[in-house]
Amino acid sequence: MSFQNKKIYVAGANGMVGSSIVNELINKNCGNLLTPASSELDLTRQAKVEKFFGLEKPEIVIVSAAKVGGILANDTFRAEFIYKNLMIEANIIQSAFENGVEKLIFLGSSCIYPKFAQQPLKEEELLSGYLEFTNEPYAIAKIAGIKLCENYYRQYGCNFFSVMPTNLYGAKDNFDLQNSHVIPALIRKFHEAKLNKMEKVELWGTGKPRREFLFVDDLAKAVVFLIEKTNAADLYEKGISHLNIGTGEDIEIIEVARLVKKIVGFDGEIENDTTKPDGTPRKLMDVSRINDLGWKHKISLEEGLRKTYDWYLHN
Repeated sequence: MSFQNKKIYVAGANGMVGSSIVNELINKNCGNLLTPASSELDLTRQAKVEKFFGLEKPEIVIVSAAKVGGILANDTFRAEFIYKNLMIEANIIQSAFENGVEKLIFLGSSCIYPKFAQQPLKEEELLSGYLEFTNEPYAIAKIAGIKLCENYYRQYGCNFFSVMPTNLYGAKDNFDLQNSHVIPALIRKFHEAKLNKMEKVELWGTGKPRREFLFVDDLAKAVVFLIEKTNAADLYEKGISHLNIGTGEDIEIIEVARLVKKIVGFDGEIENDTTKPDGTPRKLMDVSRINDLGWKHKISLEEGLRKTYDWYLHN
């Protein structure tokens, strides 16, 4: 579809993912963007979301708004993670249906897959086993979002579908050590250790779990690519409920830590705290479907880490 002249609403436009998507849309000459901040529009309040859609009538909707965090945050704020994410997606998807939105893309997370799913994770692995306990509430909320999109298509023919990014990082990430994901946490830990001339940095767990990381600007390019190239029927009529987005490459957490240590310029040691949880042993996406459509990631992990550390230093 030609989307440059459409009215596009990016939910969560001020977050790491949303702001990168907004930048990519601007790069593609999209001039009619709706980007209200959470202070202007509380997406957990149905009446406010309904009023916004009724007034603004967006034609394309990208749902990147979510309550997110790392292992500790997911395990500590379990009720908040399931409630807020369910409310956000349900309110947006229902209002999009009521107001005749032409296309909606919902962003999930790779944590939707079972803890011991076959690797690399194919889209068909969804609901094939038990979830990782620490992020089960968040995962269930995201699975509900996928199924909302799928079933609004099946019942009403809505052009709503979902994409599942792998672990993301980049500018505007959350660097709060209590609530952050692994890359921003490592960047902050190594940076502060360097400033304070510390002898060592503590790494949670054994460092052996393998993870896949995608620079957020690559995700933004994928989402804009899919606005133009893909429709809901292309997924559901082939028996899949969503599309994976990732690099198709993974790396041990200890290796990521060594890379961040090098980029930051920290001279001390890395010490593993094996009393802390590892989480899922491996999470690697099968990205063959989106690659076959013509999209592939461009930014290497080292280049992405350098860009992210540079943003952190300036912000």
